[in-house]
Amino acid sequence: MAETSNPWTILSEKAQYENPWIKVTEYDVLNPSGGKGIYGKVHFKNLAIAVLPLDDEMHTYLVGQYRFTIDQYTWELPEGGCPEGTSPLESAQRELLEETGLQASDWQEIMQMHLSNSVTDEWAHVFLARGLQQGLAQPEETEQLRVRRLPFDEVYRMVQNGEITDSLTIAAVLKVKLMFT
Repeated sequence: MAETSNPWTILSEKAQYENPWIKVTEYDVLNPSGGKGIYGKVHFKNLAIAVLPLDDEMHTYLVGQYRFTIDQYTWELPEGGCPEGTSPLESAQRELLEETGLQASDWQEIMQMHLSNSVTDEWAHVFLARGLQQGLAQPEETEQLRVRRLPFDEVYRMVQNGEITDSLTIAAVLKVKLMFT
């Protein structure tokens, strides 16, 4: 079988739930071995965006917030969504300003990734932001955020020790570590 061949057969599909951010679809399928089954897919209407801001002293900024979905407080990079019709870079610039008050003069897209491709088609763009200037944060009304400026190597250690569990943050920190070593 060729790597590009789809071994799944979709018999029918039905939207089970939809809101402004996601759509959940259930599919009746024939699986790759020919057996009947169901498959669910969560479609995200926005691209995911993450920004690793890195200042001249090799410090980065983490955002702390309570995540409803996992019922935990987490530390992660500035992250958000990129609505259809908006460029990933514009969205990254907006998220960085909203969550930290930072603006950057130098932007580099360092990766794109699927976040959980067994159940969702969510696609992410990750940026490195340099040439930072501090301004006032402008969080959305649903956000209660704390911002910490930490040495990049300390954040890398937090990733190594499992203190940071957010996938976008982990991937970005590991990528930047590779870029600068």
